[in-house]
Amino acid sequence: MDTAPAMLDSAFWISIGIILFLLILSGFFSGSETALTAASRGKLRAQADKGSRGAQRALVITEDNERLIGSVLLGNNLVNILAASLATALFTRLFGESGVALATLVMTFLVLIFAEVLPKTYAITNAERAAGLVSRPISLVVLIFSPMVSAVRFLVRGMLRLFGVTIDPDSNILAVREEIAGALQLGHSEGVVEKEDRDRILGALDLRERVVEEVMLHRSGIEMIDARLEPEKILEQCLESNHTRLPVYRDDPENIVGVIHAKDLLRAMYKRITDAQGDAEPFKDFNITDVAMKPYFVPETSTLDEQMRQFLRRRTHFALVVDEYGSLQGLITLEDILEEIVGEITDEFDAEADMGVTKAEDGQYFVDGAMTIRDINRATDWNLPDDEANTVAGLVIHEAQMIPTPGQVFVFHGFRFEVTARDGNRITQFKIRPL
Repeated sequence: MDTAPAMLDSAFWISIGIILFLLILSGFFSGSETALTAASRGKLRAQADKGSRGAQRALVITEDNERLIGSVLLGNNLVNILAASLATALFTRLFGESGVALATLVMTFLVLIFAEVLPKTYAITNAERAAGLVSRPISLVVLIFSPMVSAVRFLVRGMLRLFGVTIDPDSNILAVREEIAGALQLGHSEGVVEKEDRDRILGALDLRERVVEEVMLHRSGIEMIDARLEPEKILEQCLESNHTRLPVYRDDPENIVGVIHAKDLLRAMYKRITDAQGDAEPFKDFNITDVAMKPYFVPETSTLDEQMRQFLRRRTHFALVVDEYGSLQGLITLEDILEEIVGEITDEFDAEADMGVTKAEDGQYFVDGAMTIRDINRATDWNLPDDEANTVAGLVIHEAQMIPTPGQVFVFHGFRFEVTARDGNRITQFKIRPL
């Protein structure tokens, strides 16, 4: 039997045309799925804010990813199965029973190249642009297939529930903070994002997760003024101090009665001198608490984000930290919080900047025991855990379950810690090197 007429009849060419059209539709569905799932919502939002309607439509249809993917997969499977069926019928008509195997090979090649790899490769490399272009037709597809997709979704969830799997509708919402942090870490590892830029952005993101207790100056390091001191002694202490604000206590350092600002103190003393025409007699009844501001106390469990908002709201930069029993634990300033974002801030009145970590010639690091784990991680790009302790000394004591003595060596978390100095029960210096 001569097959030439069969190959040239109108039914053959119509079938070929339909198969090619279905392959184009399959490529469209495949590319659309990749573009809409790979496109950055942040970039789409930026384009939408600039007036891009395609980007705005893409944002709308990607809000429900389950419905979007269900509709696209439904359309893709329909056209693929229909194209394969038509090709099988055509090749069977031409080549008999061997046409089934031949149709499988040919359609596999065509679908793989032209309906999968080619459109998805383009969509990945131009995700946002492609998402904007396909948003209008895909919106129509989602609208048409929505009833069927809803039925499939109900059936799938019912089957999963039989196996004890519960689908949370909110579980697909991206954790934006984790996404940003991951992108920054990846960009830094690839050399695209500078370490300083990464640290600043991550520091700002971490404010909500960190509490005042982690960054406050411990009470053992607070410089205070005794309200019972002579005015000359108070003035001398303020002038010698590197700090502008100093807590004022009476009788007991736990009994904070105010916070004195150096400018307020100088103004008050200058006024008395000018009123007395240079006579020092008026200082005999000078009471510093009359000049001191009312102390502002905050709980040690406040988050840094909330505390920064309170500072801005109250127009103050200084707070005393207390525990649940009301006992003084330390102090925190607005500068302490800002340093968690931008790093150490110093001015001309600060002592010589001492970062607390010095690298020796042999590659080891001499680290101050009071240095916070977060600071040493930022300075050295390490990843020491700060879940159980805030300072390096606290981490070593927690892991060792004892107060070490100079010369003792510990190995944990991939680092070697050698205690080099101790003052009483306080570990003042370590020698650390990564293993």
